[in-house]
Amino acid sequence: MFLKIHRSRETADVVAVCDRELINTTITNDTMKVIIHDSFYGKTPVTEEEVREALKNAGNVNLIGERTIRIAIEMGLLTKADCIMIGNVPHAQIYQL
Repeated sequence: MFLKIHRSRETADVVAVCDRELINTTITNDTMKVIIHDSFYGKTPVTEEEVREALKNAGNVNLIGERTIRIAIEMGLLTKADCIMIGNVPHAQIYQL
């Protein structure tokens, strides 16, 4: 997986995580096109444990991919019903209000 934390002084940080095979690809469905770019999701591979640690205290989260979503579900952060499908790839966002 790839992970990048976008730091912000004004709002909570955004933790972006995607499955490794999705980096620098484009996925589509009938209504949208998503470019999964390393400038947003990062360029350095991380372990599941590193993903769990980053998600543990995350305020805002952007997740894409089966393994990434599975980790968030296992942590109790979301359910499968909270995800949208873009083609056959699950995607979810979590926001701290």
